[in-house]
Amino acid sequence: MTTIVLADLFLPAHADSIVSLLNEYAQDPMGGGAGLPAFVQANLIAELRKRQDAHVFIAMQDDVAVGMAICFEGFSTFACKPLLNVHDMIVSANYRGRGISRRLLAKAEETAINLGCCKLTLEVLEGNTVAQRVYRDCGFDAYELHPKMGKAMFWQKKLV
Repeated sequence: MTTIVLADLFLPAHADSIVSLLNEYAQDPMGGGAGLPAFVQANLIAELRKRQDAHVFIAMQDDVAVGMAICFEGFSTFACKPLLNVHDMIVSANYRGRGISRRLLAKAEETAINLGCCKLTLEVLEGNTVAQRVYRDCGFDAYELHPKMGKAMFWQKKLV
């Protein structure tokens, strides 16, 4: 039986699982295809502990962490309400296809509702059709304000 728990960032087993799962995600082509830098592995948990807006959910099967969603609170100016962004989502390769990502998203949604959020957001790569199917099945869709203007695009400018 898989259970979804709110991670305790001070619990070594949870901290280790977060870094391990995120490193697995980073090594996947959908995560960039390269492991996390040593600096990230060494400092991620300490930095997450500083953030009151971070919510990390771990999918546990028995005593094994098999999936995770790292979420951060944001704010919608158009709704004048908070939102919750699913920033990272991973289900370990050996546990995919079992509905774990749906359960992680359900927990994130429950948390967003409890926080009074107006929406739950996430980004997905164009080529990640498996994730897109799951997200659509869970009620997500591409963001647009007006059909004439098209869908929103997620851009970045690296500073470091």
